[in-house]
Amino acid sequence: MTTTAEKDAVVASTPRVHPTSLWQQSWIMVKRNMIHTKRMPEMLSDVTIQPIMFVVLFAYVFGASIQTDSASYKEFLLPGIMGQTIVFTAFIVASGITADLEKGIIDRFRSLPIRRSSVLIGRSIASVLHSSIGIVVMSLTGLAIGWRIRGSFVEAVLAYGLLLLFGFAMIWFGILIGSWLRTVEAVNGFMFSTLFPITFLSNAFVPTDPMPTWLRTIAEWNPMSSLVQALRVLWGNGPAFGPGSALPLQHPVIATIIWAVALTLVFAPFALRAYNKRTID
Repeated sequence: MTTTAEKDAVVASTPRVHPTSLWQQSWIMVKRNMIHTKRMPEMLSDVTIQPIMFVVLFAYVFGASIQTDSASYKEFLLPGIMGQTIVFTAFIVASGITADLEKGIIDRFRSLPIRRSSVLIGRSIASVLHSSIGIVVMSLTGLAIGWRIRGSFVEAVLAYGLLLLFGFAMIWFGILIGSWLRTVEAVNGFMFSTLFPITFLSNAFVPTDPMPTWLRTIAEWNPMSSLVQALRVLWGNGPAFGPGSALPLQHPVIATIIWAVALTLVFAPFALRAYNKRTID
């Protein structure tokens, strides 16, 4: 049996939560992650050099041989690459959480008088900011090569909002994988073999019409395709799909919102359970 003295010792050893609010603690975690990025600027290569490389390669190397219904392949391409960048938010979150767990940083945070959830919130916000840098870089690169937003200001803002909303859903997937796998190498291998097929098996870089029927069905029901098509419609970079297409592509904005909410509801409970189990063990 546990004595009263032992219980008092356990309570005394448990750090009390600091009276600051959850958002203040989360913002401290955001600043911690951003300072880490500032001191290691090479961490920004995936949202600076890589997006520019993708835009230039696809626009000038593959663009001449890919036929689309858009005014130009450049306008068809940019929404696809932006969608790919926001999907890879999960990659950033997963790698960051696994690295912190592997190095024992999370154990150090547990000894501090802060809420455990502030670590996840801070990591998530920092990852969205990280990916947003890539969105800005690609927008400027796209404008430089001839891409234009032809929709209204409200539609343009809504498109960027959908990117952030979908990125929020992918964060939970990243937390799940980052808490589940034990090493950064395992996370990199898993995310690479999972996210790349998801982004390429869609309408992000090529039209789905020439695909075999079974493959076209998978591609058109891919959440990535709904997001990319919503961006093209809102930015005026491509025509809307007719009744012959899959339902998500006929109503891409609504479909993207539904996909984002559904993915969050599916991944969030498992992610929190995996993270709690990993940090308690």
